[in-house]
Formats: sequence, C-alpha cells, structure tokens
Amino acid sequence: MELNKYIDHTCLKPNALDKDIEKLCNEAIQYRFKSVCVNPGYVKLARNLLKNSEILTCTVIGFPLGATTTKAKVEETLSALKDGADEIDMVINISRAKEHDYKYIENEIRLVRQACKGHTLKVILETCLLTDEEIVATSLASKAAGADFVKTSTGFSVSGANTRVVTLMKQTVGNEMGVKASGGIHSFQEAMAMITAGATRIGASCGVAIMKSLNK
Repeated sequence: MELNKYIDHTCLKPNALDKDIEKLCNEAIQYRFKSVCVNPGYVKLARNLLKNSEILTCTVIGFPLGATTTKAKVEETLSALKDGADEIDMVINISRAKEHDYKYIENEIRLVRQACKGHTLKVILETCLLTDEEIVATSLASKAAGADFVKTSTGFSVSGANTRVVTLMKQTVGNEMGVKASGGIHSFQEAMAMITAGATRIGASCGVAIMKSLNK
C-alpha cells in the first residue's frame, strides 16, 4: 500500500502566500502525493508548479460554507477548470440539507457534475453539522447525481473526520464511489484508521508529518 497516493496535500488557509503554495507543491512532488488542494485563486500557480509531475491540482468550490448559489458554484467550477484544476471538491448547501431538501442537493451536485466535464468531483458534506440520517441522504444524493467521492469535512467547521462517520458513508455509497476523510488528520495512525474505516482518499495539511510518522 502506498499511503502517499491516498493524500490530497492541502493548503486552504485564507492568508496563504505564494511561497506557501510553492512549498506545498514541492512537498507534493517530493512525497509523490495524489494531489495538492488549494483555493481557486491559486489553481494557476499550483498547476504551473506541478506541470512536469504526475501530481493533480485539486480545488474547492463554494468553500467553506456551501451557501453560495448553484449558479455561482457552476461558474466557479468552470473557472477553476479553465485555470487547470484536475479535481473539484464542492461544498453542499448545508442549510438545504438541514431542511431535508435533498432534491435541491442532488440537482446542485448534478449541475456541478455536468460542469466538471469528466473531471473528478468530490462532494463535501460537512458531516459534523449533519445527523446520521442527513449524512446518509446527502451521500445518496451525491451518488445519484454522479459524483465520484463523498467527503467528510471542510476542516473549517466545529470538527473534522471521524472513523464512525467514514464507515457510515462507505456503507451508504458502497464501492461505486470513493470516500474522502478530511479534517483533523495529523498522523500515520490517524490516516490508517480512516482508511481502515473505508476512506479511499485523505485530505490533510499535515501530509509531510503523516509520511514522516510512517517511519517512527
């Protein structure tokens, strides 16, 4: 098993500088991570820094609240892809999920899916704000809309990923979709616990620390 290939090496800080993105990309190349995940404004820079590597460029849409309009999410997706993004991590409208308007959720994901034009789409549920029933329902909506992954968290809310929720999501979507565990994963042990629970991708700003702890 190549743990590095599970990791989306992430820098989504609002005060990130060019040098932070350069460091992120250099680390991704050194450790051969699956992708780097950056805010949309840094997609062009990351893509350019990674152009001679196999590392993918991932970005976030409707981030971190998910409360922008569907039209805005679609346009943001199209802009990110034009700038060179390979993967899209979109935040659902959490308020609509709490209202149990799952038709809205499914329709929004489907429209972003169409905008993705074959690129990988991961759907961020922000599970710490949802009940188990809402997690199941939004996971099923993501699956029905054609998303490639469901993802636990933005890392900007009250808590991040936990193994119980990862298992619930995996049981819901089965093997037809991936599950990305993100938020609060700092070590090899924590990453492996998520993978054992069913995660097929790990989002972490501590990718280097995770890999270094592998040898401890």
